[in-house]
Amino acid sequence: MTESESLQETTLDREAGASTPLREGSGEDARALALLIAKTADDMKAHDIVLIHVANAVGYADYFVVCNGNTDRQVKAIHDAVLKTVKDERRVIPKRVEGVSESRWILLDYLDVVLHVFTPDARDFYRLDRLYGDVPSEPYGTEPSRG
Repeated sequence: MTESESLQETTLDREAGASTPLREGSGEDARALALLIAKTADDMKAHDIVLIHVANAVGYADYFVVCNGNTDRQVKAIHDAVLKTVKDERRVIPKRVEGVSESRWILLDYLDVVLHVFTPDARDFYRLDRLYGDVPSEPYGTEPSRG
């Protein structure tokens, strides 16, 4: 099967409302990784942690984990903790990391799960939660979710 045929098949599956994951290795394993990331962020006192199930909205991930720290230092600390925990427990490193130098919005791309860690001002500005407001999401931890 060519790449074009594979892409077409994925598109057709999505249009037909297929409930199976679009990529190999996604599904329950992706949810477990999202929960591990959310737990680690919660342990680092992240606020407003939300798991957004984007599998039927985008073709490159199953979950976004979105959270924020109070300051750029806390955002960086959340990044560091997630990076270490996932590497130690899952033996996985992110495919891509963005935003570490400024630490206003750090993105860690684990392919099936993408972590977005914001400062409060950056989260309010980009409103990622609202951009995907029509897909299933769930709060994580003791902090209330953003609406």
